[in-house]
Amino acid sequence: MLVAVLLAVAFVLVVGGGVLAASDAALSVLSRADLDEIARGAKRRRAIEAIGDDVGAHVNALNFVRVLAETAAAVLVTIALVTVFDTWWVALIVSAAVMTAVSFVLVGSSPRSVGRAHAERLIATTGGLVRAVRIVLGPLAGLLVAIGDRVTPGRGRSASTVSSEEQLLSLVDEAAESNVLEADDRELIHSVFAFSDTLVREVMVPRTDMVTVDGADTLAGAMEQFLVAGVSRMPVTGKDSDDVLGVLYLRDVSRALYERPGAGAEPVTTLLRPAGFVPESKAADDTLRAMQAGRNHLLLVVDEYGGVAGLVTMEDLIEELVGDISDEYDRAVVDRVELEPGVWRVSARMPVDELGDLFGIELDDDDVDTAGGLLVKELGHLATRGDRVTVDGIVLVADRVEGKRRHLVSVLAERTDALADVERAFDDTTPTTTGNTSA
Repeated sequence: MLVAVLLAVAFVLVVGGGVLAASDAALSVLSRADLDEIARGAKRRRAIEAIGDDVGAHVNALNFVRVLAETAAAVLVTIALVTVFDTWWVALIVSAAVMTAVSFVLVGSSPRSVGRAHAERLIATTGGLVRAVRIVLGPLAGLLVAIGDRVTPGRGRSASTVSSEEQLLSLVDEAAESNVLEADDRELIHSVFAFSDTLVREVMVPRTDMVTVDGADTLAGAMEQFLVAGVSRMPVTGKDSDDVLGVLYLRDVSRALYERPGAGAEPVTTLLRPAGFVPESKAADDTLRAMQAGRNHLLLVVDEYGGVAGLVTMEDLIEELVGDISDEYDRAVVDRVELEPGVWRVSARMPVDELGDLFGIELDDDDVDTAGGLLVKELGHLATRGDRVTVDGIVLVADRVEGKRRHLVSVLAERTDALADVERAFDDTTPTTTGNTSA
C-alpha cells in the first residue's frame, strides 16, 4: 500500500513538473505584445498582465518548482523501490533509470514541444498557476538565481530570450528559413541593423561624380544642365568645388522661368538656398534623422581637412535600407557584367564587400570602400589601363581609365588559380571507391 501511495505521489509531481516545463517553454516564445493580446481575452487577465510585466521572475519561479518536483519524485520512487528490492544498490540503479526516462519524456521533451506549439492557449489556461507559483515563492527563486550568478564565473545574463544583436539576427535568419519571414523582409531587417554601422562616406556620391553648376551661370544654363543630368538639386560652386555657394532646386528654376519670361538671363545666385554640410565620418542613421528634422534632401559631405568630399541625398540613405529606388527618369546602370565564368567587369565604384560576394568570399578594407579604391591602394599610385594587383585571391585589373587625371571607371576581376583550386577541392566532395582485383 505504501509503495503505491509513494509512486502515485511521484507521478503527480512529475506531471506537475511537466506542466511547469510546458509553461516555461511557452513563455520563451511569447513576446510582451503576445501576452497583452492573450490577457485581453483570458479569464485570468490580471495574472497574465503581471506575468508580462516581469517574465524573468516568473520563469525563475517555474524552474525552481519544477526542479523541486523532479527531485521530490526521484526521492519518493527511490524509497518505494528500496522496500521492493532486497539490495539497496539495485533499487538505486532502477530508480535512476526509471526517473531519467520518465523525466525526459514527461518533463523535458514532450511538454516543451507542446508548450512551444500551443503557447498562447497554454498560457491562457495556466496563467493563474504561473502567477500563483511566483507569489508563493516570493523572492526565493530570484535569490537562488542571484546566488548562482555570484558563485558562477562570469557575469549573469538576463532572462531575456534575446540578449544581443547577433542573436536577434540569427532568429530572423531561422524565421526566414522556416518561411515565417519573406526573404525580402529578412534583408530589410539586416539592412536596418547594418545601417547604424554605415558611415556617410560609404554611401555618398564622390566629388568626382558630383553634378554642379557654376555660380556665374544663368538660370537658362542651369535648366539645361538639370535636364541633361536628370537631377532635381545641384550644388552651386564659386571659384572651385570647395567653394559651395548654396544649392539650386529644379523646382525653383522652373517656377522662375514660367512666371518671369526674362528670368533665363538672371544668375543662378538669385535662387540659391543655403547648403547643409555633414562630416564624412558621421553615421548614416544620424544623418538621415538630421535630414528629416531639417527637411533637407541634400547635404555636402566634408572630409577631415574641410574640403568637399562629395554629397549625399536622402534617396541615397533610404536606398541603403531598402535597395535601389528607380523611377522613370533614372538611367539603367549596369555595375557588373560577367564576361565569362569567373571573370567580371565591375564598376570602379562597386563596394568592396559586394565585390567579395561575387566570388563567395568576405572582402573588407578599413581604408577604402570601392573596388577602384582597393586597386589603387594596392598599386600605390594612380592606375593606368592594364595595371594588375592580387587581393585575397582575386586578381584586379584596371580596365577603363579616363581623362588627364586618370579617373578609373571600371575594373576586371577574376579568381587566382590558387583560389579556384581551393574552391574545386571543397566542391569535390564525392567519395571515391576502389574495387578488389585478383591476379
